[in-house]
Amino acid sequence: MSIFDLARANLLSAQPLCFVLGALAVAFRGDLKLPRQAFDTLAIYLMLAIGLRGGAELAELPAASIAGPALAALGLGVAIPIWCFFGLRWRGRLTVADAASLAAHYGSVSAVTFAASLAYVEAIGAKTESFMPAVLAMMEAPAIVVALVLARRNGAGHGSFTAVLGEVMGGKSVLLLVGGLIVGSAIGPAGYGKIKPFFGDLFPGALCLFMLELGSLAASRLEDIRKGGWFIVGFATLMPLLHGLIGVTLGHAVGLSMGGATVLGTLAASASYIAAPAAIRVGLPQANLALSLAASLAVTFPFNLVVGLPIYAGFARWFANG
Repeated sequence: MSIFDLARANLLSAQPLCFVLGALAVAFRGDLKLPRQAFDTLAIYLMLAIGLRGGAELAELPAASIAGPALAALGLGVAIPIWCFFGLRWRGRLTVADAASLAAHYGSVSAVTFAASLAYVEAIGAKTESFMPAVLAMMEAPAIVVALVLARRNGAGHGSFTAVLGEVMGGKSVLLLVGGLIVGSAIGPAGYGKIKPFFGDLFPGALCLFMLELGSLAASRLEDIRKGGWFIVGFATLMPLLHGLIGVTLGHAVGLSMGGATVLGTLAASASYIAAPAAIRVGLPQANLALSLAASLAVTFPFNLVVGLPIYAGFARWFANG
């Protein structure tokens, strides 16, 4: 299957099309927005479902099998915010606070992009390692901590570091992912089988509804991107592409399958718009949070969803066939 076939399979799948529908609704001044409570409920459902599925499958795996991917994930979580921060300061001439905010968003990961990558890998007939939800959980917090440390060392930051760390680790996404992994591991495959009709079979449909809302949110952020200029647009597309290819390469190096390397590459390419904003509000209140959210949600998220996924999968397939 060529990269064009992979792209066509992705573009014609339900989740990207729902995202486009949500964006078009904003363009035509339609009203497809979900009630806030429904959106929050869907977010809780998706993250808990990811954790439960991964935990149930982790229950039967030896710990040594995840060591290599875990080290690769943690390495990405530390390295990406460092080079993003200094690149944004040097080339973009952003303030310390804004550079650290963007570094935190792009070093951390998007659980929804992860979910989309799982759906995509399954749609093209590939398989991925069952421990990838654990890898997702490992990559969410380190980059935020690294970015805030860089900000403090360069004269920015606010509040105690303990408070910021508590905001990161106590955030909804981290608690649901890690908690889901623990619960899933405790109940095992047999216990998960009893709740699979709700947390597994309904997952693709719930993801479609979430994508519909994200399309509306992304379209509403386009004005903030215009204010940020072409440098931010370039950063929000080229850096994810670079990170995705690095992630796929590392995935192949640590022995992941074609599907697993695709998912790791997608995680590396993704940008947070749930965990990172909450931490930045506490630790860097002077940062232009609208700029980071617009870049991650209005540019990087749709780029990965429509363009990035087929590229990462094609690269991973090239490695696997090489």
